[in-house]
Parts: sequence; structure tokens; C-alpha cells
Amino acid sequence: SSFLRPSAFILTGIPGTVSGNVWLAVPFCCMYVISILGNSAILFVIKAERSFHKPMHLCLCMLAIAELGVSLSTLPTVLSTLLLDSQEIRFDTCLTQMFFIHCFSVLDSGVLWGMAFNRFVAIYNPLQYASVLTNPRIGVIGLGLMVRNISLFLPLLTLLKKLSFYRSHVVAHSFCVHPSLPQLPWAGVKVNSMYGLFVVLATFGQDLLSIILSYVMVIKTVLSIASKEQCLKALIICISHVCAVLVYYILMIGLSMAYRFRKHGCPLIHVLMANIYLLVPPVLNPIIYSIKTKQMCRGIHKLLMPRRR
Repeated sequence: SSFLRPSAFILTGIPGTVSGNVWLAVPFCCMYVISILGNSAILFVIKAERSFHKPMHLCLCMLAIAELGVSLSTLPTVLSTLLLDSQEIRFDTCLTQMFFIHCFSVLDSGVLWGMAFNRFVAIYNPLQYASVLTNPRIGVIGLGLMVRNISLFLPLLTLLKKLSFYRSHVVAHSFCVHPSLPQLPWAGVKVNSMYGLFVVLATFGQDLLSIILSYVMVIKTVLSIASKEQCLKALIICISHVCAVLVYYILMIGLSMAYRFRKHGCPLIHVLMANIYLLVPPVLNPIIYSIKTKQMCRGIHKLLMPRRR
């Protein structure tokens, strides 16, 4: 059988705006600069400071890698659409971009689960924390998350390549994401959408359930602590991570709901939700973890302003 595969897609960017609008590109450029510099600074500090070579900081390192991956995956088409009025993207390039966007986005979710599990072990069984969560085991967890993502998203690319695109070659975004592509063809959408739902449940759903269970156990353990000071200290430690989790999953759930009811909603809402979901967490997470973590602030200050002999 033959498939009607387009040679290229047209990225519309943000509906209702004029391509090549420099002023519209300014906030996007600012977000990309903050994301890339902030996450790169975290990686540099963790690598340079031997005292940061610990499980929690290695999790933070993996989170920064995931955030950089998401930002760098979307940056070329977003800026070319907004600044250069270059809206065309090759079919294979579109699928490649979609693969990396979703792989790094799901890696982000998996790392948030790993950080929740790290908090749980540290509070629930602090005496055995060092023996349970070692640096090699954190590395194995990170490798396992990447294997999971690749094994789930490669079949998705195969299914997309088998779709016949009759109706339109226009993608209502500044980048290629899976929910937008199955809206274009007439044939073969059902299997693709069902597998996409399975991937969401197997990644985001599983990670979110594990995070909830971890924090239920953390809260249960914290409430059983006799000292109010220790209880308050343990809760404060978890605040930054809870903020990152809430921002990430609220945006993800909001985007999913927007796509589910896209026939009854404004296309601008869907595009804005997708941009916020992919661009805001990479900007906020370095700020949340750097400002709320005194050790990270000291490490950044030490590297930026070394002591003069």
C-alpha cells in the first residue's frame, strides 16, 4: 500500500500574529536565554563542585539536561518562525523534532519522580539513605528512564510515518508535537491516538502516581516526627520540589484537556498552552532550585566571584 506523505509541513506559529514580528520574539528569546544559561550554570556548578556529587544533586543535573533538551529542541523552529518568517519544516525533520521534544519532556517527568523518591528515602529511612541511593544507582535510574522513553517513542514515529495526510499539511504550532500531527490526516488516526494515550499513561501517569505515593509517605513520616522543628524543616525541604511538580503537571494536564476539547475551544488557547508547557518549566526550575537551595547559591557565587589570592 502507498502512503500520501507530504514533503514538508507548514508551521503557523501563534494564530493571529504576523510572522517575522521582532517584538513578539523578544519574550521568547528572553525565556530561551534564561533557560539555557540557568540550566547550563547548574550543570557547570555540579560538575565543578565535588561536594555536589551526591544523589540529589545528580538528579538535579539530570533535570537540567532534560530542560536543556526541551529548550534546544524547540528553539530552531520557534525563532525561525517568529523572526525569519521561515515556516516550512521537512517531514523527517518534523518527526525528529517531535521525538526529541517528547523524549526530553518525559525524561523531565521521570526525573521529578526520581527526586520525589530521593526525598522519600531521605526522610523515611535517613540512616540507610547513603547505602540505598548511591551515585551509580542514580545513573542506572537515569539510563533506565532514557531507555523507557526511546522504546516508547520509536514505535510512535513508525505509526506516524504510516499515516496518509490527505487534508492539510499545516501544523498549528511553532514546533512539531504529537497531538497536533494526527489532526491532519484522514486515515489511520485511531491506532496512532490510542498508542499515544498508552504512552501518556505509561510515562506521565505512572510518574505522577509514583510521585503522589512518595509524598503521601513523606507527609505520613513527617507528621509522625515528635519535634515540630524537625517536622517544619522536613516540609520546607520539600517545598521547592513540590512547586516544580505542581507547575509541570498542572501545565501538562491543562494542555491535554485543551487538545481533548480542541473542537470547542480557541486554537490560540491550544498554542499558548503548548508554548507555556514546553517553555516555562525550563525557565522556572533553575530559579526554583537555585534560589531555594543555599548550597547551589553558594556554588554559583563561588564560581562567578572566586576569591582573589
